[in-house]
Amino acid sequence: MFRKVLIANRGEIAVRIIRACQERGINTVAVYSDADRTALHVRYADEAYYIGPSPARDSYLRADKIIDVARRSGSDAIHPGYGFLSENAGFAAACGDAGVTFIGPSPEAIAAMGDKITARATVAKADVPLVPGTARDLHDDDLFDAAEKLGYPVLVKASAGGGGKGMRLVTEPAELQSGLGAARRESLAAFGDDSIYLEKAIESARHVEIQILADSHGNVIHLGERECSIQRRHQKLVEESPSVAVDQDLREKMGAIAVAAAHAVNYVSAGTIEFLLDKEGQFYFLEMNTRLQVEHPVTELVTGVDIVKEMISIANGRRLRLKQEDIRMKGWAIECRITAEDPENNFMPSGGTIVSLREPTGPGIRMESGIYEGIEVSLFYDPMIAKLVAYGESRAEAILRMRRALSEYRIAGIKSSVPFHLSLMDTPRFQWGQFDTRFLESHTAPPVQNIEEQKRLAAIVGAMLHHEGGVRSINISHGEELEHGQSTWRRSALLGGMRPLLS
Repeated sequence: MFRKVLIANRGEIAVRIIRACQERGINTVAVYSDADRTALHVRYADEAYYIGPSPARDSYLRADKIIDVARRSGSDAIHPGYGFLSENAGFAAACGDAGVTFIGPSPEAIAAMGDKITARATVAKADVPLVPGTARDLHDDDLFDAAEKLGYPVLVKASAGGGGKGMRLVTEPAELQSGLGAARRESLAAFGDDSIYLEKAIESARHVEIQILADSHGNVIHLGERECSIQRRHQKLVEESPSVAVDQDLREKMGAIAVAAAHAVNYVSAGTIEFLLDKEGQFYFLEMNTRLQVEHPVTELVTGVDIVKEMISIANGRRLRLKQEDIRMKGWAIECRITAEDPENNFMPSGGTIVSLREPTGPGIRMESGIYEGIEVSLFYDPMIAKLVAYGESRAEAILRMRRALSEYRIAGIKSSVPFHLSLMDTPRFQWGQFDTRFLESHTAPPVQNIEEQKRLAAIVGAMLHHEGGVRSINISHGEELEHGQSTWRRSALLGGMRPLLS
């Protein structure tokens, strides 16, 4: 096993990786910028090294500085976390050249799946279903013709994109020219590459992804699905596992396709195959993330698999300790991304000093945090400061626990997304599992209820959930009945909320 691992990241994910290493008896090395001199990950690590000014381009994106620290500290390996250099094939290759193990996939796999057009062509050879789209580097005239053939609406997408950058939804021909220009400019600024392509926009689609693990001995397994449809401007806000839209048969089909996609690039390490799932139950390859995902905790909770530890073992050359038949999904987990943003002011970033902090605890609650009382929250980096995860035996219990935990959460000194998440948990259509990727564009979460009202609702729902057989006979609020002909798993999803039980 590695003796010392450098974490080339910051914030809550750096703390998460440090903890996994500590549980394996591995020493850890943190890196930090000017803005992060007093950061939590710096305090947690065994050693910490300064790598430059606050802007990421001068610190966390400087592969040369990070590899120099690895040499000076005697680190055996580097874990990149997510973001920054995690999907940079050049960085992965430079680690190998320096004699330091990169805890992640090969540079070749990162390059093949990092470019969306190349990724589509690669997985198509493995019969992975694709969203209809175009090739790269077409002239505008050809793109106009292609859009007509695909049929509006279409998505203009950056080939090197990610996180919603370089993406524009075009609903009619008159919008296409401006959409092409905007996507190219944004992609060039974000990725240094203005290559774009078109995809048919799948309407009323869900964003469902499959977590995979692959070792260097040819073994690949999947850990089931995550539902990531609650998004704002293509940025995920809430994730859960399993998905209310996926039954066992569909899970096995999507899992098999995800494993085939991983085999197509000789993938090694943890990775995620992202799909769009339409309302007819057809799914299409969206992209592959060749790194650890932000939402990995929900999968860990329902499968019992520590994905970060598995990544470390795989990078050390070990075989997967689990086979596909060993993977069992039990219970339900929901994750809320806690960001330093003001949801009442169009999610504007909110920096400053956290003057008071009380993070929730209790049964079924997991906190992944990068903050503490007195820390300065910088505007130089991604606004996510923590992840709150709730686990329950059912989706209803997970929602109840999440609502309870959010109501306990206290952050003073900055604005946060906590009120937004608390409101979302009380939205009937979220509780019923009836949403897609455009849910937040057409639905506004209700005002946050006062604490006493939350306690009253929780008490009523808790009693209803524990009343044997009572749930199955209760109508949805406002007199709406469950639709006839729904499968058992779908009925369970609809009955898994709270407000539907309070008619």
